[in-house]
Amino acid sequence: MASHGRRGGAPAREGKQRHEEQAEQQVPAPQGPVLPPPPPVDYGVFMQGLVQAMQTQAHTQAALQVQLEAQVVLQKRADVWWASLLCT
Repeated sequence: MASHGRRGGAPAREGKQRHEEQAEQQVPAPQGPVLPPPPPVDYGVFMQGLVQAMQTQAHTQAALQVQLEAQVVLQKRADVWWASLLCT
């Protein structure tokens, strides 16, 4: 008995195929306006922008690093100053 456990008499594999085919037929068409394709990309311009963004990021990171080091130096000087005041 090849269709054991099924009422229709068809093997389970055939029933599954039929179900998938019906599901494919029932997919609705997309609604709304159809958009035009995107414009072509000028990869040279894209790469120039990318390089510029990376350079800007590097400069910003360097400036922040200098600012952080300056704050550390000032904090150390302030600590020394306060320590000298407390000792007197």
